[in-house]
Amino acid sequence: MAGIIVGLILLVLSLVAPQQFDRVRGVALDVTGPITGGLHEVTATAAGIFTGAGNYWDAASQNAELKRERTAMLQRMVEAKAIFQENQQLKATLQLHERERETIATGRIVGSSFNSPRRYAILSAGTSDGVRIGMPVRSPSGLVGRIIDAGTLASRVLLVSDRANIVPARMLRGGTPVIAQGRGDGTISIRPLEVGRNPFKRGDIIITSGTGGLYPPLVPIARVVKLEDDGAVALPLADPATTSFAIVEPPFEPEAVAAESAPGALETP
Repeated sequence: MAGIIVGLILLVLSLVAPQQFDRVRGVALDVTGPITGGLHEVTATAAGIFTGAGNYWDAASQNAELKRERTAMLQRMVEAKAIFQENQQLKATLQLHERERETIATGRIVGSSFNSPRRYAILSAGTSDGVRIGMPVRSPSGLVGRIIDAGTLASRVLLVSDRANIVPARMLRGGTPVIAQGRGDGTISIRPLEVGRNPFKRGDIIITSGTGGLYPPLVPIARVVKLEDDGAVALPLADPATTSFAIVEPPFEPEAVAAESAPGALETP
């Protein structure tokens, strides 16, 4: 009722005395302005509190999500680096296979020793094909060995897995010089030239270095499968059991054959 009465009075005042009504409106604004402003600040502050709390929780959630994405990104970076290194090795290996050299003869591997401590293979190519003692033998997969006996139609190959076969080599990854020597059990022992340091990792590819002049450089030999205290054990990449054909190549340096063919050069203690 009081509100209705006040409203009627103001209505009559606005009709009868408009100027007086304007003054009343000004006074009302002066009185209610600070109150309205204060209420607005309180409302804005309350809204800011709730908004800030919501933003804080959103920021915390986003921060946790960013941490998870960062961890996943680091894992992907490690995987990408590993894939990159593997691709580099595979590309290098493909380049090795694509290198063309003069071929003396091509023959079929018709037999190889498995139970004997000596590791030989018989190749269906002999002196009539140009084969000579000491020449290196390889397949598309890698180094097979070298000729130690040559008949007219067939030759005997000393495999890289024989104890008497020592091949100067290096690692495909990094180029560290190493020595590859057969173990007599179908595997190859890999030793670094630097004593007290083992640079090998599982899966490393060992290739010829060309040192000594007999074997040409950059021919794959073996892949590391086991680490030891002072070296590693590797499996030959060219397995006579699964290799049908092999090629005989000239030595990297012609005088190397003369050294291999010298009396006593192929004798084993």
